[in-house]
Amino acid sequence: MHSTKERLIGAGLRMLLEHGYNALGIQAVLDETATPKGSFYHHFRDKEDFALQVIETYIAEVHTVLDQCLEDPHLPPLERIRAFFSIVQQKYREEGYMGCLMGGLGQELSGVNENFRKLVERCLSSIAERLSNCLDEARQAGLIAQASDVRAMADLLVDCWEGAALRSRLRREPSSLRAMLDFYLASITVLPTNRNRSS
Repeated sequence: MHSTKERLIGAGLRMLLEHGYNALGIQAVLDETATPKGSFYHHFRDKEDFALQVIETYIAEVHTVLDQCLEDPHLPPLERIRAFFSIVQQKYREEGYMGCLMGGLGQELSGVNENFRKLVERCLSSIAERLSNCLDEARQAGLIAQASDVRAMADLLVDCWEGAALRSRLRREPSSLRAMLDFYLASITVLPTNRNRSS
């Protein structure tokens, strides 16, 4: 990626997290990055195109971390899921508990802009799909119930995390995130005694 474009997208990500889309001004991005207006329009058609490309970059970064965690052969499947969300939680902490970009923009724009609605939904669905593959490994290993609908469980996990991320943003601290993940994983895990009976 061109260095100017990368710098603009980095600033755009921070500003979208903090202020949302409607309050984001192109001039503020230019001032933040000391970028001429012509350079901005060389890389982006308009504000919407800019924000959509920021989201695409964010999605790619999330998927990279997600795949690294969920494909880690050294951890059991449920611990891989915990590892991913621990990294996400750390990222939230570094950003001042601004929460999830997808959740924030989804709430702000899904009812008024179809392009954003589709992109945010595609991102969340792709995360759920990857999580469901890991949950299926856990099911096959007897770590969760054999009758589990892993895709439904993955969708629920994403939904719960987004809600906890919102509470974390409101409170400016991580207890909602930790409590949600601990409760979710404890709820789906088959106890060792029950695992032995089913084998």
